[in-house]
Amino acid sequence: MANDTHFNLVILGSGSTAFAAALRAQELGKTSVMTEERTTGGTCVNRGCLPSKNLIEAAKIIYDAGHPRYPGLTPAEMKFDFRQLVAQKDEVIHGYRQKKYESLLGAQFQLEKGHVEFVDEHTVRVDGKRLTGDNILIATGARPGVPPIEGLDHVPYLTSDLLTSDEPIELTECPRSLLIVGGGYIALELGQMFSRFGAEVTILERSKQLLARGYEPEVGPTLGKIFTEEGICVVTDATIRAVRREGDAVVATAQVGSDTQTFKAEKLLVATGRRPNSDRIAIEKASVTVGQQGQVIVNEYLQTNVPHIFAAGDVIGGEHGSQMATPAGSQDGGIAANNIFADGERRAVNHRVIPRTIFTDPQTAIVGMTEEEAIKAGHPCWCNTLPMSIVPRAGAIRDTGGIIKMVADAKTDEVLGVTMIGNSAGEVIHEAAMALRFRAKLRDFIELLHVYPTMAEALKIVAISRYKDPAKLSCCAE
Repeated sequence: MANDTHFNLVILGSGSTAFAAALRAQELGKTSVMTEERTTGGTCVNRGCLPSKNLIEAAKIIYDAGHPRYPGLTPAEMKFDFRQLVAQKDEVIHGYRQKKYESLLGAQFQLEKGHVEFVDEHTVRVDGKRLTGDNILIATGARPGVPPIEGLDHVPYLTSDLLTSDEPIELTECPRSLLIVGGGYIALELGQMFSRFGAEVTILERSKQLLARGYEPEVGPTLGKIFTEEGICVVTDATIRAVRREGDAVVATAQVGSDTQTFKAEKLLVATGRRPNSDRIAIEKASVTVGQQGQVIVNEYLQTNVPHIFAAGDVIGGEHGSQMATPAGSQDGGIAANNIFADGERRAVNHRVIPRTIFTDPQTAIVGMTEEEAIKAGHPCWCNTLPMSIVPRAGAIRDTGGIIKMVADAKTDEVLGVTMIGNSAGEVIHEAAMALRFRAKLRDFIELLHVYPTMAEALKIVAISRYKDPAKLSCCAE
């Protein structure tokens, strides 16, 4: 290239959204450059999805050894070295990062390391180096949100970034006790994980139940009961007023209902959500509009108010029904690049069906509308919730914790949403997602032959409950 600082596409970020866009641009014969302030690959591979699921599974092995579900199996205490578990986690991350990200870099799309900021609508600066582009894609992702708590500036605290690799903030020693502020998916995944590694865990959630927003009302109490039975202290309706150091510990003062209580632990983890990374890139110099939550405002083609600047991934927040989920960002990254270079018709994003899973044990999986969302959308709702104990596979493997809920239009019987808490829910939810994609009805779930016994039968059983009591049917009967 005559000028290696000018590209067809400049991408802010190097996560899954950015790489998907760069690969699509490469397929279209265009040049691109990505920028990265931290580690190549962004959040998911380095400090989010991959490392957390690696360690969550290790914790599950330890817990299952000590808590066998079958009479006749003797509990066993499994010894472990937390530092060595962290080291193997890092090894997995390094391999995945090299194979799926770093090895893809080449002459046609490059990576510039350093902090990036806009200079103008066509130019960014990366640690003093100017990069110009015919088009720009903002794919800077999101970071842990930190609430304004009195004393937090003077207290050492953790965020979900504790799972990172190759950075000083990585946690390499398992705390004896852990106080978690927040009751969302990150708090629940990490809380259960550290509890199973032996930490005394307390979760403080300001709402009256866990996962109060965006989930079915049955989810929070179901998980709360499971967590409590495991020995995790779950405190709801708790608002943190202040935190302070006390020796080597952290003390939090919270308003719990009408009472004031104090909680003490060796470590404090703040897990109160994530915020888009739009506030540290001098976005105002590009005249790009952002929303109240920091999300970059885009149209259905992922185009901002500046015609040649697009945005995708976590940085757009919930725009057009999107979610902060790696698969959604990756898909949208490819769509954005296609739309940027499209000669003809552009492709609008479609966020109607985004399956997601919280990797608690049992897993919590969701797709489509909740009952409340369906009613607000004007659907006459048929909804039903069944315990997982009604599923033959769950009984056979003595793992009956959880629920299955289905939301359908009462007039058309089209299935609008599914929520499942249960063994293998993260795998089962894909059947529901495919069904929603093709607007399947209750009869489609019922008439599909399911392997017996499997957890996926939960979908058939809850659909049957629209017409008859599945508890009074023989196995596999409709």
